[in-house]
Amino acid sequence: MRNFKLLLSYDGTDFQGWQTQPGYRTVQETLETALCALTGETKIRVNASGRTDAGVHALGQVVNFYSAMHVPFFKLLGAINAHLPDDIVVRSVEEMPQAFDANRDAIRKLYRYVIHDGPVPSPFLRKYCCQTKRPLDAAAMARAAAVLQGRHDFHSFETEWPNRNSSVRTITHLSVNRAGEYIWIDVEADGFLYNMVRTIAGTLMHVGRGHWPESKVAEILQAEDRAQAGPTAPAQGLFLMRVTY
Repeated sequence: MRNFKLLLSYDGTDFQGWQTQPGYRTVQETLETALCALTGETKIRVNASGRTDAGVHALGQVVNFYSAMHVPFFKLLGAINAHLPDDIVVRSVEEMPQAFDANRDAIRKLYRYVIHDGPVPSPFLRKYCCQTKRPLDAAAMARAAAVLQGRHDFHSFETEWPNRNSSVRTITHLSVNRAGEYIWIDVEADGFLYNMVRTIAGTLMHVGRGHWPESKVAEILQAEDRAQAGPTAPAQGLFLMRVTY
């Protein structure tokens, strides 16, 4: 059996998230069906760097799978994409050592949350960003976010399902950037809790609206209580950008 690594991009709008769920269209099931159709194998299980929720997008998802297929390697990228729908694309294919695991071997992941705060929402962007008509103070959001960098217990920013053994994670990079009417929040960490980035985004947006002082984020972090943080921001603004190995 050969071990293949795929770099994927997908539009999460019409998927019920990554993980296979009976009766729902998911990225995992769609990809596995395509690979089975290509190889003629009855079952292929793809292993992702991490799950994305319904409506969340990916530019740089990484998966691996095992297969005995004999498709010439130089034809493999085009052959896989020919079996996929338009909202998923494989960007690259590599053959890896047998021990490579896309999930366990990941060192860091980078997520980006995109916000449009112009006075007129765009009908063309509603599936790919969080739209708010009230301008946000991106500079205040950036200052408030600084306290989240480093190793902390992020229980205040975790939806309590599914529970993990520990809520401690290390954020290696967190920035808030603006260009015109667009703000994007980049968060890179050694791992993420359920809804962690979306909760950080919702919390920082409260600061950006002036609802909370910048110091509130430090208080929320110390509280280790999800009820103290802001709302979970909408899924459509979130993108998995990169996985580092």
